[in-house]
Amino acid sequence: MADESDIINKVENEDSEIRTGLDRAIAGSSKLFAWAIFIAFLITVIEVVARYVFDSPTFWAHETTTFLIAAIFLIGGPVALARDKHIRVRMFYDAIGPRRRRSLDIFNSIVALVFFAGLAYASWIMVGKSWFTPTGAMHLEGTGTSWNPPTPALLKLLVLICVVAMFVQTVLHLIDALRRDISSVTRGGE
Repeated sequence: MADESDIINKVENEDSEIRTGLDRAIAGSSKLFAWAIFIAFLITVIEVVARYVFDSPTFWAHETTTFLIAAIFLIGGPVALARDKHIRVRMFYDAIGPRRRRSLDIFNSIVALVFFAGLAYASWIMVGKSWFTPTGAMHLEGTGTSWNPPTPALLKLLVLICVVAMFVQTVLHLIDALRRDISSVTRGGE
């Protein structure tokens, strides 16, 4: 069983796998966005108390917590990519040597760039439709409820921002993989 110092060292070294300044900034911002979970929790508590203690439910709590949690979910993509904690078949990746791992990193980056480019294009279209009327006037898409906040338009913009961030991160990771010097590594395990 791990003792307290092992756990502290693991947490302190969590950012050790961060490769670029952009990754560091994104990973650092996750600490700020983590407070949104706490805010969503507080809003939920306020709603429960208002509804069941004072018999006066709010009309904004559900939409606000849904927006906050959806935003946190979206930001999770760039954070996972920044910390190199995205989904990878570790069984295969860890079983190969540095040269093949570098090749897989390059291939993965190229495939990811194509995916992010397509996703960015689609989200650009979604943002345009949610922020502007067909005549070109600016009008943010709302939820359609009595409160009608513009959260759908804001979330669609956040999708675009996150996808563009992941595209740039992937370009930087591709450059890192292309520059990676593996000549000093022995051919063992290749």
